[in-house]
Amino acid sequence: MRVLVTGGVRSGKSRHAEALLAGAGVVTYVAPGPVVDDADWAARIAAHRASRSASWTTLETHDLASALATEGPVIVDCLGTWLTAVLDEHRMWEATSVEATELVRGLVTEAAAVLEHRMADTVLVTNEVGLGVVPAHRSGRLFRDLVGLVNQDLAAACDEVHLVIAGRVLVL
Repeated sequence: MRVLVTGGVRSGKSRHAEALLAGAGVVTYVAPGPVVDDADWAARIAAHRASRSASWTTLETHDLASALATEGPVIVDCLGTWLTAVLDEHRMWEATSVEATELVRGLVTEAAAVLEHRMADTVLVTNEVGLGVVPAHRSGRLFRDLVGLVNQDLAAACDEVHLVIAGRVLVL
């Protein structure tokens, strides 16, 4: 099972993703966020760890393809934080949209190739940019457009897409 779970902020998408793998035993939870000395991020990761089964391990990385190459069931939560971290890491917020798109598309193509060959259950959590407020400035538009591309490219490598709104799930 390869599932892309999407929805707006606080929609219940992460909870749904975790429920999909609740009985899977050992699960790798990929937190692709800042991975820097960020107290807010560290608190978020600690809260997630406390709420999950002790058999789950947390992997903090920006390397999406390598994370997906991990054996066993995997949850990646969330592609929006992954994208932000990648844009920060490569200093792409001021780059042209063409340059940013080339970078992100290359990384997503690599990750999708790994995803398509995974035999273990995999759940990717992402933001549905059509359901959230995205600032109308250049960085907001860049983020919105790139999340849309990431979602489309990875959805194509998944078996199902689940849309979560207010905790309700619609399988697309």
